[in-house]
Amino acid sequence: MATLSSPVTIDVPKTGQGGGGVRPPAYGGGGDGRGDGSPDYGARLRRLRLGLAIGLTSVTMIFVSLTSAYVVRRGLPTLDERTNTYVRDWIPVDLPTTLLLVNTALLLVSSIAAELARRQITRQAALAPIRSIPGVSLGEGKGFPWLGITVVLGGGFLVGQWMAWRELADRGFYLATSASSSFVYLLTATHAVHLAGGILVLLYAAVVSLLHTPVEARRVVVDVTAWYWHFMFLLWLYIFGLLWFVR
Repeated sequence: MATLSSPVTIDVPKTGQGGGGVRPPAYGGGGDGRGDGSPDYGARLRRLRLGLAIGLTSVTMIFVSLTSAYVVRRGLPTLDERTNTYVRDWIPVDLPTTLLLVNTALLLVSSIAAELARRQITRQAALAPIRSIPGVSLGEGKGFPWLGITVVLGGGFLVGQWMAWRELADRGFYLATSASSSFVYLLTATHAVHLAGGILVLLYAAVVSLLHTPVEARRVVVDVTAWYWHFMFLLWLYIFGLLWFVR
């Protein structure tokens, strides 16, 4: 004999209607945030390093193009309209070698200071979670101002480059004196502009430190700028060697 059971009522949760709806759990997606909503500084640092590598590739291509033009123009004769013959008008530039060597030393020391600043802020970022534990004290030791030293030495390098340009002018080599002198000014000035951009970023990092920004955020800025600074030093060695050996 068949029996009838009472119907079972199933409550279907509401979604997206009113305040009583059941919302699905939120997970961390793309961007700089973790699942708990805190910034993911590690991912941000990796992206900025990748962007730096792409940017430095573009800078490298600029100087490769300038180098190609420099070498080709050095060996290219020009037509003398008076004699209707091709002559070689490339005049070797009398570089202020001593001053340029001093500038190189300044940039070398500033690159070392930038690396020490990068390592210092990396160590501080690694110890930050431990410092946040109640009852744990790691001391109140203040870090050495490597970042400020980098800025000062970088500014000294730019001043030294300006003095080198003045010395070139005193020796009779102006921007429009010859093709060789034009390339000297062009190569060194292009490098100086890129270096000045790095100084601006270092100043930004110093301001961020004064505003008590989280140490992880400061580490991102200092890390990327330090690698950029190392590249600027290596690029200057290349430019100096090119101008010295290929006259």
